[in-house]
Amino acid sequence: MTSRLNVPDLAFAAFLVALGALAFALAGELSVGTAAAMGPGYVPRGLALIIMIYGAVLGARAAVAGRLDFPETAWRPLLLISASVALFAVLLPIAGLAITSLVVVICAGYAAYDVRLRENAVLAVALAIFAVLLFVTALGLPIAVWPW
Repeated sequence: MTSRLNVPDLAFAAFLVALGALAFALAGELSVGTAAAMGPGYVPRGLALIIMIYGAVLGARAAVAGRLDFPETAWRPLLLISASVALFAVLLPIAGLAITSLVVVICAGYAAYDVRLRENAVLAVALAIFAVLLFVTALGLPIAVWPW
């Protein structure tokens, strides 16, 4: 007899149930109240329950959906996106928002296998300008734009 488990969906279902359980536990000390007079724990607990129920339904469906194994891990995107997050954390206080945005977008752009240098560079410049205009100019956040 062969296995009928859809392993990726089952793993995601387990993740959703665990995430919902964690959220429910973290909201445990908040008072729930009633539907007419909601307390601060009403919505977080409700959302946690919805996430857990969705995970349980997805898990039940994965148990009978048919066999599907995990796909091969694509290491290049995984490593480059993780490196982009780390670069953002390290470079922002040192290099400022403009240069950090350029470096992060170029690094993350190479996670795709069909990346073109010119397109990636144009996108990086456009997103750096957008980030500066949005966060510094429009929202007025105290973020250094340049390293000086």
